[in-house]
Amino acid sequence: MTLDVALMLDLLGVFFFAVSGSLLAARQGFDLVGSLLLGSLVGLGGGVLRDVILNSGPPAAFSNPIYFAPPLLAAAVVYFLAGKVERGSRLILTFDAGGLALFCITGTLKALESGMNPVAALLLGVTTAVGGGVLRDVTANQTPRLFDPRDLYAIPALLGAGITAALWYLGWLDLATGTVAAVLVFALRMLGLRFGWHAPLAARSWARPRFRRG
Repeated sequence: MTLDVALMLDLLGVFFFAVSGSLLAARQGFDLVGSLLLGSLVGLGGGVLRDVILNSGPPAAFSNPIYFAPPLLAAAVVYFLAGKVERGSRLILTFDAGGLALFCITGTLKALESGMNPVAALLLGVTTAVGGGVLRDVTANQTPRLFDPRDLYAIPALLGAGITAALWYLGWLDLATGTVAAVLVFALRMLGLRFGWHAPLAARSWARPRFRRG
């Protein structure tokens, strides 16, 4: 992957995550400023966390102004599509899945190019992918989807990060193979939501809790 392609994928991931944040802000009754801030938090949070861990200078979101364009666009899109927010739950999950798929790849790639070993790069890729969503849900006073026992969240990101690391070491990572990896992550996430797939509970003997989603 060239730097420009990696940047394009990073910005697209920021946009998808920012839309999920702005949609949640609309459902929670936030104003336009709250929508922009929540969208920026989820869209940029994972990348900022990644860059801080890599200790490679100022985070990209603060050194390249273009990173603030996707949250602005996301807030505007949600503002003018307010009539569809009643069905926003599925939209939030769809855009969140898109951001997850892209960030697990770009996070892993940046870690590998910074000299991290494969295991550390994989973990950082997952952290990049789930970090923004956790910040979004906590800020909106919701249980983070990462800890939802009826949901797959980190597992698709782990798969995407693992595929990215393997492709990078084999020298096969390019736009086409990266796109295939992102599609696989997105598909797994959406299929998990459709069919209620989930990971085993922390304790086998405990009953799975029942609750309604917010």
